[in-house]
Amino acid sequence: MNRTGVIDELELRVARKLQARILPFVILLYFVSFLDRVNVGFAALSMSAALHLTPGMLGFGGGIFFVGYIAVQVPSNLAMMRVGARSWIARVVVAWGLVSMASAFVVGPHSFYVLRFLLGVTEAGFFPGTLLYLSLWFPARQRAAAIAAFMAAAPLSTAVGSPISGALMELPTSLGLANWQWLFLLEGLPAVVLGFLTLKVLTDRPEQATWLKDDERSWLIETLARERAANQSQKANAAVAWATLRDPRVLALAVIYSGTSAGLYAVGLWSPLIIKQFGYSALTIGWINAVPSVIAAAGMIFWARSSDRLLERSWHVAIPCLLGCAGMIWAGDAQAAWAVVAALTVVSFGSNAPKGPIWALPSIFLSGANAAAGIAWINSMGNIGGLVGPWLIGLIKERWGSYTGGLDVVAAMMALSAVLMLALRGPIERRNPGKVRAS
Repeated sequence: MNRTGVIDELELRVARKLQARILPFVILLYFVSFLDRVNVGFAALSMSAALHLTPGMLGFGGGIFFVGYIAVQVPSNLAMMRVGARSWIARVVVAWGLVSMASAFVVGPHSFYVLRFLLGVTEAGFFPGTLLYLSLWFPARQRAAAIAAFMAAAPLSTAVGSPISGALMELPTSLGLANWQWLFLLEGLPAVVLGFLTLKVLTDRPEQATWLKDDERSWLIETLARERAANQSQKANAAVAWATLRDPRVLALAVIYSGTSAGLYAVGLWSPLIIKQFGYSALTIGWINAVPSVIAAAGMIFWARSSDRLLERSWHVAIPCLLGCAGMIWAGDAQAAWAVVAALTVVSFGSNAPKGPIWALPSIFLSGANAAAGIAWINSMGNIGGLVGPWLIGLIKERWGSYTGGLDVVAAMMALSAVLMLALRGPIERRNPGKVRAS
């Protein structure tokens, strides 16, 4: 076997071990994270009446999550670089689990807003921290697929969690607690347990990976170091980190991500209530709501692998964003239940499929502390869409009695993401010639 064959075989062995050791656990964590942030859509089936929440209040509560989420992401990611991923992620997971469980005891709009805000604060460090963590382990050729596998937990969470949430919403009052209260308690508890398991499962850096053989560990360390050196030779410091936050490419990616977040969380919060209009029970809504997410989960994995195989990112972001835009408009105009579910399926794919290719882009021009700051900043600012989209849908529904106008606003945000992504191709290509084609 020649030298190239040896390296290829070694790379394959390392990739399989990384996929088996790291991905299943972080996927499970994100599964629980996403479930705990969107299960309010199912809780609202009875919680809204119990707490006298209007659609505008529900939309604001769904959106205020992102105020806390945005506020602390950058400092959280920088803190993770100092204290280590394993212990920091463990703290974050336990904290959000406790806050999610406490949501069972809200008594009105104001306590609902406070708990949603605190849930955002406690969850803030997990997603960008995990993206950074994956960039410390997975070489560039495997990164988009790894990120997409991790992010597939979002639609999978809806696919698996929707029937569970629907079943919990069928429970009778027990021990003085209503069905929506049991939903928050039972779906928040797994995060607390998994937070403690994080300390045993995750390893901070490849240098500490005793589960890799010596040649595998050496190859991985050398490959990642070579990629970091090629990506950015500038020394990381506070001034450079601040410059990263003002980098036009970082800001553009934040806006692009914002459109996908608007679509994702609009569907996550409002789809159970949109489907409810057709008179289905909570359990039936749960099963119906799972369909778009199953298709989206499979689609985003296929799409990310296509992006990695072709080493192309821009069109792999723009095309699903345009599909999501069309799906939003269709969902607002559709009159039959089957058409609404089909439209929500298109939106779910369009909101989820761009994620892997988007998150493969920052590592092209960022590394080290700059990557920590940049990834957190993109995710922080990008999640403004998660605040604006669901909130506007609630406000417009309350004022005009229809979801159509709000869905059209989110459609426009997704169209903007597509246009801006294609406009961003040039700046990245010029500064990184030959690294990622059409990105």
